[in-house]
Amino acid sequence: MRMLNLNRLGAILLLFSCGACAATHQPSAAAGSAPPVATATAAPGGLAPIEPIHAPFPMPDLQRPQFPAATFDVRQFGAVADATTKNTDAFAKAIAAAAHAGGGRVVVPPGRWLTGPIHLESHVNLEVQAGAEILFSPQFSDYLPPVLTRWEGMDVYNYSPLIYAHDCTDVAVTGGGKLDGQGAAWWPWKKRQQAAAKRLYEMVLAGTPVKDRVFGTEAAALRPSFIQTVGCKNVLIEGITVTNGPMWTLHPVYSENVIIRGVNVVTSGANNDGCDPDSSKNVLIEDSYFSTGDDCIIIKSGLNEDGWRVGKPSENIVVRRVRGATGHGGVGIGSEMSGGVRNVWVHDCEFKGTDRGLRIKSMRGRGGVIENVWYERVKHEDIRMVVVELTTFYGSSTLVPHTQAPPTIRNVHVRDITAVGAQRAIDIIGLPELPIENVTFDNVDVSSEHGVRCVDAKNIRFDGTHIAAQDPPPFSLENVKQVALNKSCGGALDTCVQLAGSNQGVTFDGEGSAGGAPAHQMSTK
Repeated sequence: MRMLNLNRLGAILLLFSCGACAATHQPSAAAGSAPPVATATAAPGGLAPIEPIHAPFPMPDLQRPQFPAATFDVRQFGAVADATTKNTDAFAKAIAAAAHAGGGRVVVPPGRWLTGPIHLESHVNLEVQAGAEILFSPQFSDYLPPVLTRWEGMDVYNYSPLIYAHDCTDVAVTGGGKLDGQGAAWWPWKKRQQAAAKRLYEMVLAGTPVKDRVFGTEAAALRPSFIQTVGCKNVLIEGITVTNGPMWTLHPVYSENVIIRGVNVVTSGANNDGCDPDSSKNVLIEDSYFSTGDDCIIIKSGLNEDGWRVGKPSENIVVRRVRGATGHGGVGIGSEMSGGVRNVWVHDCEFKGTDRGLRIKSMRGRGGVIENVWYERVKHEDIRMVVVELTTFYGSSTLVPHTQAPPTIRNVHVRDITAVGAQRAIDIIGLPELPIENVTFDNVDVSSEHGVRCVDAKNIRFDGTHIAAQDPPPFSLENVKQVALNKSCGGALDTCVQLAGSNQGVTFDGEGSAGGAPAHQMSTK
């Protein structure tokens, strides 16, 4: 199997901006929020304006936040670019000075800068210039005291993310520089996290207040995210190369109006997702490249009972012109989706060498609803597993759910996609008690080892879906209702569709006959 040649991608302009504001929060501290500020009407620094968003759902056009012209060079606050001097205090002083002045750019010039966590504040743009590399300390104690965060869908006080913002307005990380999380020191914790994760979930089930869910110890081994904004508004992440984080890489939580564009995320550690919009609203991810140790982009909204408690969906998410490689999925939703995910539009992307293209994953115990997803004009090559996967039997959850609450997956629309090389073309696996429903495929062309597998689903429509499967037939249906195959089979019915279980209302239009034959209807009891 061929892997993606990174040289073919060319230079990717990278700018990263994220909103975060509060300084380190103790568990007992109350979070204060900054007042909203008008966004910019023109792009700063001569950058191209952000194109309008013509989504198939109501969503505002997003613009970069605007910052005062004042600049604060970290060297003026004692920072030293020798890759060994720890500059945590110098970075904090520069950010505090900018915030005190009403905002501005905190400039990190070329050089290699070692630091602990960076906590952003409102109206501050952390500009990491081309030639600058921020190295984050591998010393765990540098990321204490604990701050309010979300870990695998559960609110908790834990180690600070490497770059963190809490209840901020207008925040950004921009420039052409690089962030290196030096995450290899954290990655072994994956094997030690189970006991603490279970204890945290037990606290969720017991109704323990979030302020009393305090972790942040090496024994607990719950890794932080790389860049996390919590409760922020007007967040920009643009132009930065981000590599080797402890866990999830770009993680906006409870945030609104988030722009992530021109980023280059290359990381290979355990659970190193590229970007995780989490219970966030109005998110644009565009013109970026991801090569990750887990999903490239994965949309979330809380785990089981804690997701229900918060009740905040991820909604209005647009992903466009993104390239991905070596991730578990190109763009995914779940499995922590208990707060709901709705209104997602992915278009004009390319995925080569990922395990999957579109991946929607959930399981009994999650509850919640995933709905209104569009996946359009996406090219795939050398997909290691499934081009499009919709499943309610996800089997890799860290924790066993306490209930059997079924998740709902509905209204998913796939059109104008191609794939050359995959283990399987399409998987749609619902629950007997709650089938996946209202899914359409239009103008789909896939060559794969295995074709389409559709189990426990209803109201599924394939229009012009051409599956060149090495292992026929191209369509296998089991326990389905109202499935239509229109202009999707090139031969006789018995060579196109295999039925198992109890099926009702399966129609096939007889493509391949001269002039087209009348539709045939099949059912099995």
